[in-house]
Amino acid sequence: MTKARLLRLSVVLVSIFMILLIIVYWDNVGTAHFYLHTSFSRPRSPGAIAAGEDWEALPDVDEFLAKLLSSSLKQNSSIPRKTEQLLVQGSNKPVVSNLEENVRGYDWSTHKDRNSLDQEKLQVERQRTLREFCANSSFTFPTKERSFDDIPNYELNHLIVDDRHGVIYCYVPKVACTNWKRVMIVLSESLLDQGVPYRNPLDIPREHVHNTSTHLTFNKFWRRYGKFSRHLMKIKLKKYTKFLFVRDPFVRLISAFRSKFELENEDFYRRFAIPMLKLYSNHTNLPTSVSEAFGAGLKVSFSDFIQYLLDPRTEKMAPFNEHWRQVYRLCHPCQIDYDFIGKLETLDEDAAYLLQLLKVDRLLRFPPSYRNRTASSWEDNWFAKIPLAWRQQLYKLYEADFVLFGYPKPENLLKD
Repeated sequence: MTKARLLRLSVVLVSIFMILLIIVYWDNVGTAHFYLHTSFSRPRSPGAIAAGEDWEALPDVDEFLAKLLSSSLKQNSSIPRKTEQLLVQGSNKPVVSNLEENVRGYDWSTHKDRNSLDQEKLQVERQRTLREFCANSSFTFPTKERSFDDIPNYELNHLIVDDRHGVIYCYVPKVACTNWKRVMIVLSESLLDQGVPYRNPLDIPREHVHNTSTHLTFNKFWRRYGKFSRHLMKIKLKKYTKFLFVRDPFVRLISAFRSKFELENEDFYRRFAIPMLKLYSNHTNLPTSVSEAFGAGLKVSFSDFIQYLLDPRTEKMAPFNEHWRQVYRLCHPCQIDYDFIGKLETLDEDAAYLLQLLKVDRLLRFPPSYRNRTASSWEDNWFAKIPLAWRQQLYKLYEADFVLFGYPKPENLLKD
C-alpha cells in the first residue's frame, strides 16, 4: 500500500516538474500569447479544444501539451484592446525611407475598381490542385513521400510563427516576402521602435525585416523547447492558419537573377558570381569586389545563371540558395496542409482577402506592390538565347512547382 502511494506521489511530482519546466523555458511569445486560432477551412472553437474533441488522434505527449496550452488560452482569451488601438493608428500612406525601395517605386493606385475575384472558389481550386497532385502516386519529385517528422529542422527555417494571432507563414523569396515578413512583425509585435511595436509595415527597415533574429521560426523550436519541439510544431500546424505565396517558377528565376546579379550585391558576387564567371565564361583573375567587376563590365549573364542551376555539381557543393530553391523544398506543401495559397499574380486581391480572413484587416493594410514587378510576358525575351535542351531541363527541375500550384506548362519555351 505504501509503495503504491509513493508511486502515485512520484507521478504527481514528475508531472508538476514537467509543467514548471515548460513554463520556465517558455519564450515571450509562448504561453503568454498562445492563441489557438482556427483554420478558416476547418472551423473549430476554443471550447472544442478544451473539451479534447480535436486531440483524439494526437499522442499522449501532444495531448498533455494541448491541455496545458488550452488552460493558458482561457487566461488570455483576447489581444489587449490597447494594443489593437495602437496598431490601427498607422498612416494610410507610409513614408518610404529606404533608398532601394525609393528607387524601385511603389504603386499607390487603389484597386477598388478592379473586378473582385471569387476568392473563396479560387482558394478551393488551388488547394484541390495541390492536394490531388500530392496524393497522385504517378507524379513524383524528390522528398514528396517523406513525412513531416522526416524533415530536418534546418529545412523548417522558412516557417514563421505568430502566436498572438495563430498564424504560420512560409516565406518564399522573390514572392513579396519582404512585405509579408513586415506584416508578420507587426502582428507578432516581435520588433519595437523606441519601445513601441511597429504599427506600419513599411516603417520597418529592410535590414531588420531579413534579420533572422527578428522572427520565430520552426527551426528555432528545438533550441527553445527541446524534445517537445516537434509536438508543439504539430499542434500549431493543426490549429493555426497556415499560408504561403507563390509565383510562376520561371518568372521567379528571372526576378532572382535581376535582383542578385544585375544590381551590385557584394555577398552574391563573391559567393555565386565569381564561381559562375570562372566556370561558364572562362574568366580568370576576377576583381575581388562587385563594384570593380561591374566597372570592368564583368557581369554574370542569364545563360551563366541557367548553366549554374543545371550543373549537377551545384547541388553537390551546397543546396540551392533560397532565392532560387524550389517552393516545394522551402515550404513542404505535401507535408503541411496549407489553409491559404496566394499568388503574386493576384497579390493585391489575395492579400486583402487573407487579412480579412485572419481578422486583422482593421489593424493594417498590406504594403503596395512594386511598379516594376517582373512580368510573365518577359519570359520569351529572357529565354530567347537559352538553348531548347536547357529550357527543357530547367522545366524538369522546377516541374513540381508548376504542377502543384497550378501554373501552366510553358509550351512555347519547350518546343522548337
